Amino acid sequence: QMYGCRVKQWYQRRVRGNGMDDDRNGMMNQMMDRRGMNQQQFMGNNGMMSGGNMGMRRDDNMSMNMNNMKQRSQQNYNSYGNMNGGQMRTPSAMSPSSFNEKKNNMSGGMNGGNNNMSGMSMSSSSVALSSSPLSGSSSPSSLSGTRNLGQSEYPSDAGAGTRSTLLEEFRNNKNKKFELADIQGHIVEFSGDQHGSRFIQQKLETASPAEKQMVFNEILPASLTLMVDVFGNYVIQKFFEHGTPDQKRVLADQLQGHVLSLAVQMYGCRVIQKALEAIDVDQQAKLVSELEGNVMKCVKDQNGNHVIQKCIERVPPHLIQFIVDSFHGQVYTLATHPYGCRVIQRILEHCNEAQTGPILEELLRCTISLVQDQYGNYVIQHVLEHGKSRDKSTVVEKLKGQILQLSQHKFASNVVEKCVQYGVASERELIINEILGSKADGVAPLQVMMKDQYANYVIQKIIDIVDDSQRDLIIARIKPHIQSLKKYTYGKHIISRIEKLAGKQS
Repeated sequence: QMYGCRVKQWYQRRVRGNGMDDDRNGMMNQMMDRRGMNQQQFMGNNGMMSGGNMGMRRDDNMSMNMNNMKQRSQQNYNSYGNMNGGQMRTPSAMSPSSFNEKKNNMSGGMNGGNNNMSGMSMSSSSVALSSSPLSGSSSPSSLSGTRNLGQSEYPSDAGAGTRSTLLEEFRNNKNKKFELADIQGHIVEFSGDQHGSRFIQQKLETASPAEKQMVFNEILPASLTLMVDVFGNYVIQKFFEHGTPDQKRVLADQLQGHVLSLAVQMYGCRVIQKALEAIDVDQQAKLVSELEGNVMKCVKDQNGNHVIQKCIERVPPHLIQFIVDSFHGQVYTLATHPYGCRVIQRILEHCNEAQTGPILEELLRCTISLVQDQYGNYVIQHVLEHGKSRDKSTVVEKLKGQILQLSQHKFASNVVEKCVQYGVASERELIINEILGSKADGVAPLQVMMKDQYANYVIQKIIDIVDDSQRDLIIARIKPHIQSLKKYTYGKHIISRIEKLAGKQS
């Protein structure tokens, strides 16, 4: 924190730096200097000796120490006062007006002025974010003024000191109805402003061809800069939605040579995704090819993974074969990655069988490990929900014999539920028989699962999904344990579900 860190630094230099927490003599000498006392006067007034306290009860001693601590804290606070160029200002020189003046000066420094703090000058050039279109800057200074550190990611008054008169009027005059023609010559500036960008987006949805062309002509030279701007990127996206075919084609041409850098940028990745939805296959092929050799980098990037997903969803499978090829031997690693697991699921949804076959083969070899992973379990669930029958059967076969242990697992229990829900009747019966059977100690897995924080949900799912004869069999096995289940938080869930079913039947 801007001010607290300086208090801490000063305290460490002035107090802790000399070991004064442990050196009572040092503290005594410092306090004597402040009060203008000699050692005898000081010891007489405070009842202190360098070796400790003299003739005092424990509670008096504690009270005195507390008072001394409060006094030292107040002295430290007052002595801190205000730092300017490394010099200390005394409390007497620190009137409320001077404090407000200093506060205002510091605010001015954060808005682009000079701010001298502890001998350090912070000019606007050192505080402002880079305006390079592809540097990762969230808002280039060339659009709507310099957005400085310390502001929110989506400032409501970004660049307040550099707005044109027209933009100021637009923001402040709520009564005048503006049209796109009214801001001609200022389109780029408005695109980089929160309110101006929203205005242009709304107008483009119903604009005439002539109005669209006027806006397009102004934003085209600054398109790469707008693509990585917190507000400008939405104007570019709107052109991919509502622009003419020629405008979309020209904008897509601007992306060429910059696809990778845009794909891993917070706002640029959104533009790439929107472009892939709007352009023809030939241009898709040109843009996607720029990612070859960098697929894994994008997949593991918080922004880039969305671009890879969009490529899989929108681009014809034969044009993204290089994406699938880059996953060979890496499927387990990707399936257990927070972003990679999403990409694997998109491949299973949109790619052809020749492409998904090797991916599934690697997944199914690691089924038991994946179902217990916080991300991998979603991939196996996806196979059970959307996969082919043979793949679902393979998953159930892999889990057979471990239903109890996996049902008690936080992540794997979700997969067991999906096996019950999406498996065929014979597979469902196999799971039920394993649950109703007995372990080596004679206790049925059902009894354990009903009381478990995760497994109880598997039992509830089974009760909901199975046919009437299977449900009657399970409930008949549960009823003898109703009284003991009432003692357990999770057992009560089972009782509630059975009572709910009984109420529906009656």
